[in-house]
Amino acid sequence: MNKITYEKLQYNELKQIIKTYCVSGLGEQLLDKLEPSSNMKVVKNRLNETSEARSILDADGHVPFLGTSNIGNIIRNLEKGVMLDPFELVHTVDFLRGCRKIKQFMLNKEFFAPVLASYANSLSEFIAVEEEINFAIKGNNVASTASKELRRIRNNIDSVEEKIKERLGKFLNNSANKKYIQEFLISKKDDRYTIPIKASYKNQVAGTIIEVSSKGSTVFIEPNTVTKLNGELATLKAEEAMEEYQILATLTGMILENLHEININLELISQYDMVFAKAKFSKQIDGIEPKLNDHGYIKLVRCKHPLLTGEVVPLDFEIGKEHRSLIITGPNAGGKTIVLKTIGLLTLAVMSGFHIMADKETEIAVFENIFVDIGDNQSIENALSTFSSHMKNIAEIMRVSNNNTLLLFDEIGSGTEPNEGAALAISILEEFYHMGCMTVATTHYGEIKRFSEMHEDFMNAAMQFNSDTLEPMYKLLIGKSGESNALWISQKMNVRESVLRRAKAYMENKEYQLERVNENKIKKPKIVNGKTEEKYEFKKGDRVKLLELNDYGIVYREMDKFYNVVVFYDGEFIEVNVKRISLDISRKELYPEGYDLDTLFIEYNIRKNQHDIERGSKKALRKMRREIRKNRD
Repeated sequence: MNKITYEKLQYNELKQIIKTYCVSGLGEQLLDKLEPSSNMKVVKNRLNETSEARSILDADGHVPFLGTSNIGNIIRNLEKGVMLDPFELVHTVDFLRGCRKIKQFMLNKEFFAPVLASYANSLSEFIAVEEEINFAIKGNNVASTASKELRRIRNNIDSVEEKIKERLGKFLNNSANKKYIQEFLISKKDDRYTIPIKASYKNQVAGTIIEVSSKGSTVFIEPNTVTKLNGELATLKAEEAMEEYQILATLTGMILENLHEININLELISQYDMVFAKAKFSKQIDGIEPKLNDHGYIKLVRCKHPLLTGEVVPLDFEIGKEHRSLIITGPNAGGKTIVLKTIGLLTLAVMSGFHIMADKETEIAVFENIFVDIGDNQSIENALSTFSSHMKNIAEIMRVSNNNTLLLFDEIGSGTEPNEGAALAISILEEFYHMGCMTVATTHYGEIKRFSEMHEDFMNAAMQFNSDTLEPMYKLLIGKSGESNALWISQKMNVRESVLRRAKAYMENKEYQLERVNENKIKKPKIVNGKTEEKYEFKKGDRVKLLELNDYGIVYREMDKFYNVVVFYDGEFIEVNVKRISLDISRKELYPEGYDLDTLFIEYNIRKNQHDIERGSKKALRKMRREIRKNRD
């Protein structure tokens, strides 16, 4: 399997949908890394996990994942020796508590989910760590109760702050100081208590200037009466920070001592998150766990593509028992490509442990490789045509495939001359058959269809088509050859019966009618000066179709000696050869006689200005003179 397989089959899109059911980034990270497994035991275990989780959801409706968010960054900081802050400690204790809740929940679900319940035995509980952190941290801050020393320091801080506020209050209430004060309030600047003083009186107040306002009209002065107390407060604050540091270091050390077990918890919670996301998706789509095998047998019963919405026609499909190669034929837009994508994506999904929308009789094979060649692989960078890029892809697939490979080819052999393409496609299909691969291919080529009918290990299938309404029915019929329905559709579109009879005869015996037409019936063009005279001479104002752009324009300049005309298109004048345009509507049909055609190509404001000048508007004449003077300058 490779990135092309995942891209063409929309495997990553399916994973993105399932990621939306995760409750945290833990499960999302695992889903990002998840790839289909070719190991039968691994696939069985993955599917069993999803089925057990689905049983729990069906019984309980939800799982208590509250608090089990991703603490990967916190773990990485711990491993680097970084001390955790209060917020990170709270985040960690929430995770530990969430793990404990999940463990209790899962151990009680042994009847529904013995395997998932057994995982819970490996989840460690850290009740003592939880209690220590909850006791020491309150509201994302270190609590005063965390230690006796911290309580003592903070009591002293409160006492000193009260004294400072009392002295500053007296300063504010002193009538002698009234004229100095800008605002009657106590302001804290750089952890020091100050009074806002008018700048003009800054030398009249005994104290230290701590800060000046942005406009310079106010100075924040620490009066001398509180200087000593502010210094004492700063010392206490430093002691507080040191004590908090000691407490945080101790709590961080407790987590660090249990880091190995916490990492195991992180992995298990991630696994639970991913598994229950799969189960939620299964419940949403009413999915089932299909049967499994490792011998290439696929049986799809009423299966649906997981990314299609609305009314989806279920797919019934089988390969690997009576035939190892299936050739699907039918008209364009009949659903052949969707069949290939459904087969491929459902197989990848099951190998990833996802449930699928299907009947319980559905059986999926576990393959070592799944390769696809679907869509236009044209490469501009490598200068590869569509056909070349298909062959490059197929050559690479052929190099790495084995007898445990599923191959899905859309319109195999297309993009080149039909006879060569069909012959090459048959040879490629034979080669993959001899290699033991399981192959499903779509085609329009009748030769491939006939080869499939003749080979015992190949089987034809057709997309059902409603011949009355000319609409595809998106239903696969195995054992039946499909037609492109080109003749049938042509008949419904009233193509002449003689044309259809000849086409059918050419399909059967390749004997073409080669008689020449009577020359008298052919209307030949006139020859003028050795050149073919054009049937129509394009005139200014004609509406023409630009064949290469598949859009319309207006003729501005008529044909020159090089058979080119100038066409006004999308606001620009472009030169085009008459062979590359066709008449849509002539100017005689579009405009009355005497109509000023120049108005088609000149903007309204320019036309209005010219009209104003012609009628002698003074305003227009003044504007014209200003522009003349401006250009002269």
